[in-house]
Amino acid sequence: MTPEEFGAKYWAQRPLLTRAQETGDSFTDLLDLPAIDELLSRRGLRTPFLRIAKDGAVVDAKRFTTSGGAGAEIADQVSSDAVLRLFADGSTVVLQGLHRLWPPLIEFADSLAADLGHPTQVNAYVTPPSSRGFSPHYDVHDVFVLQVAGEKHWTIHEPVLPDPLRTQPWNDRADEVAAAAEREPVIDAVLRPGDALYLPRGYLHSARALGEISAHLTIGIHPVTRWAAAESALDLVRTLAAEDPELRGSLPLGLDLTRPDSIRADVAGVIAGLQEWLAKVDPTAVADRLRARTWAQVRPEPVAPLAQSMAAAALNEDTVLRLRSRLRCSLRNTGDGAVTLIAGRRSLSFPEGELQALHELLTVGELKVGDLPGLEPAGRLALARRLVTESIATVPDAQLPGLQPEP
Repeated sequence: MTPEEFGAKYWAQRPLLTRAQETGDSFTDLLDLPAIDELLSRRGLRTPFLRIAKDGAVVDAKRFTTSGGAGAEIADQVSSDAVLRLFADGSTVVLQGLHRLWPPLIEFADSLAADLGHPTQVNAYVTPPSSRGFSPHYDVHDVFVLQVAGEKHWTIHEPVLPDPLRTQPWNDRADEVAAAAEREPVIDAVLRPGDALYLPRGYLHSARALGEISAHLTIGIHPVTRWAAAESALDLVRTLAAEDPELRGSLPLGLDLTRPDSIRADVAGVIAGLQEWLAKVDPTAVADRLRARTWAQVRPEPVAPLAQSMAAAALNEDTVLRLRSRLRCSLRNTGDGAVTLIAGRRSLSFPEGELQALHELLTVGELKVGDLPGLEPAGRLALARRLVTESIATVPDAQLPGLQPEP
């Protein structure tokens, strides 16, 4: 299925179950059971990167965390032997935030976010044989479920609240969810390694492992919504309207809020004032705020601080600069002798004379220092050094001085 077909027929509309023979992949390149054991036993994992659940309820973290011993007395480190006892007793292990912990998933999640245009996260759910982790519930984000190991029986029901926002979690509608979970499911299927399931936010789901350990990845997609645009517009109105002396004025002396009708006229005036300010809001400014909120949630390619620091100090005309992968960038000429580079969540100011060089790098993605246009050699080196130390551009591994890994 092409991305265009998926977007037209399924995205934010209805679930999609795809079998291993169609995906052509087992997903073990992303995570497998030995990797999960390594994370639980040898990576110094701490809460909240691990949750444990039993019979639909979350287990107190104190039951599976302890001090790391001499020189690592932090008290919330995961105890592998405690995890073993709980898992053997039927508890589900939930590894959270793997898009920040496990290298294959860091790259996968960041690349997926760049493709989709929406922020992503990755959790792993590991369930012992014949056990259920969580009771029927819905998520406030879309998910892709990738079955990694074992088999798990999934039951999917229609939403009780289509397209829920983050402020509308399932437990606020627990009775409705429980009742809806008794109805006819829209999907009732067993997922096996290589199978994939897409669920739009709001769809009810629960899962039970069958005769062996089951592990799946849940790729959470945090959609940028129209409501997020509305929030950005309201944020902008709040900022602008604060300059209005009428709206900053005090309500009458002797205020009695037990009688709302007594201030009805004042409130009506406030609403009218806000409507006037809302009409003045520039859609481009709202879109810019929405961009800033979204880009702040998406990580660009990680950089190697030591190697890139050494590279910045050793730059020459033949050094290649590569725009940092998955870093969202745009240029704005402010007209005051400076140009602003918006890079992810940051805004950096550069002299206007460097605009041509910045534009060329952002356009082609990779340039030798000596090919940065519009600057003298000293200016090219100074700009290149700043771009590397600000993590806007990186020097490719093949040109890094020292600190290169053993072949």
